[in-house]
Order: sequence, then C-alpha cells, then structure tokens
Amino acid sequence: MPAMIEVHDLGKRFGDFVAVDGIDFTVERGEIMGFLGPNGAGKTTTLKMIMGLLRITTGSILIDGLDGESQRAGIKRISGYMSQKFSLYPLLTPLENVELFGGISGLARAEIRRHREELRGRLPGTMVRLPTADLPPGVRQQVALFVCLMTDPRVILLDEPTSGVDPGTRRRFWQEIYTLKKRGKTILVTTHNLDEAEYADRILIIHRGHKVLEGRPADLLERSGLPTMEALFKQAIADHETH
Repeated sequence: MPAMIEVHDLGKRFGDFVAVDGIDFTVERGEIMGFLGPNGAGKTTTLKMIMGLLRITTGSILIDGLDGESQRAGIKRISGYMSQKFSLYPLLTPLENVELFGGISGLARAEIRRHREELRGRLPGTMVRLPTADLPPGVRQQVALFVCLMTDPRVILLDEPTSGVDPGTRRRFWQEIYTLKKRGKTILVTTHNLDEAEYADRILIIHRGHKVLEGRPADLLERSGLPTMEALFKQAIADHETH
C-alpha cells in the first residue's frame, strides 16, 4: 500500500532565496513522523506546501494518492493543520472559534453544537468565556488541537504544537498524539524540543532546506554511537555545515 504522504524532490523558492531544496520523504499510514530542524530550516514552509497553502516551486506531493498541486481542495478535506502561530482567532473565545472554523469547514450545525458542548466540558467555565489570546499557552494549544481535529482528518500536520508550554502539558499533548495514532491517523509534527524526538516513530532532520538525516530514533542513535538525541542533532547539523 502506498505511503499516506509522499514527497519527492520538493523545492520552494522565494525570489532568490531557497527555503526548501529538493527534499524527499514519506510518512506511512498510521505513523508519527517527527520533523526537526533549527529556526529557518524550512519545516513550516514544507508543511504549508503539503497543505496546499503555498505553491510548490519544484517536485511533487501526494497525500493519500491526491496530487498536491491539482487536488489541493481534496487534500484540505482529509487533512488537519495546526499552525505554529495562527491556528485561532485571538479575539474570539474558544467556543466562537469552534463556530467559525466549523462553519468554514462545512460542518453541519448539529455537529458544530456537539463540538461546542464537548469543548465546554473540557475547559474550566471561566476560560470558555475568555478571548483566546488571554488563555494560558497550554490551554490555547489544547483548543487549537481540538479545532484542528473537528473534521476527523486522516492526515494531521502539527507545527510546533508544544512550543511555550510546560512539561506536564507537553506530556498530555503527546498522549493525545498517541491516541490519534491508535485511531489510525497519520501525523507529521515539527518540534524544537529534542527530548520529544524519541516519541516519534521516525524523525527527519532538515537544515537550510536540505534533508540531512532520517530514520528511527533508536536506530540512528545506535548507528551514530551518540548518547542522546541532542548530541545526534548537533552532529547532523555540524556535518551538514562542513559539506
């Protein structure tokens, strides 16, 4: 069976600047792929191309057999995207965000009401009435993930979902990711937290738009002889810098 996400020779240019330079990778069905790299490595740009939010300069993307250029509407119907900064409207309350994104996604009114009540049951009553901008970071990320999942997507793209949250919230977030994996979802998640890399089935490290390392965390550590993911990450980046 083909992989759920197939990326081949993917490139993105903004004028003379090359943000992504000919990367290849696949994400299997029901797999968690950890996408690592320093700031500016090209992670967010890659996710936006996969979701059809940015045009591809070179290469190709297939999502569950759908072409990333000609079938972008179909890809959006089966995918959920939680962006790093702009997943929610900050002046709206959590329930108002559910209403807005439910309507944009074409959900039925009854389904939107069900999601509203579900989220109301998950949050303390005072937070339900606050503008999203005033929520604690961990709660805001919880709401953003909830909104991302309202359409029950097969493919889930999470861009720095645990950025700025405390360790306890980070653990709970990854428990939710594992629950989604058990339900057969395919998940591509970017992170700066190297201790999270070992939670993924496989990791892919990019630097300056190039793929520099890919594989299962335990296998990569064993082959490298390095003790931690942080050491492995630093070595991969250093090796790329010298080439």
